[in-house]
Amino acid sequence: MPMSITDIIWDVLIKWNYLEQDTVGKQLIRSADSIGANIAEGYGRFHYKENKSFLYDSRGRAYETKFCLKKVYKRIIITSELNEQLNKLLKTHTKSLNAFIKTIGNN
Repeated sequence: MPMSITDIIWDVLIKWNYLEQDTVGKQLIRSADSIGANIAEGYGRFHYKENKSFLYDSRGRAYETKFCLKKVYKRIIITSELNEQLNKLLKTHTKSLNAFIKTIGNN
C-alpha cells in the first residue's frame, strides 16, 4: 500500500513549480517514502520490540504525510479529489498498520 501512495505523490509533485517542490513538496515526499522504509527496516530487525518501534515510526510518518496533504490542499496545490484519494489510502494503511502493531510480540 505505501508504495502506491508514494508513486501517486511523486507523479503529482514532479509537476509542481520550484517553490512548491522546495517547501512542502520535499517534506511530503520524504514523509510518504518513509512510511514504507520504516516498515521494511523494522522487518529486518532481530527483536520484535525493534520491529514494533519502526512500525510506530511508520505510523508517525503517515500522520506527517496527512499533515502535509492538508497544507498543500489548503494552499490549492492539489485538487480535492486527489486529497480525498490520498487520505483514503493513508487511512486504510494506518488501520492495517495499527492492526499489525497489535500482533507483534503477542505470540
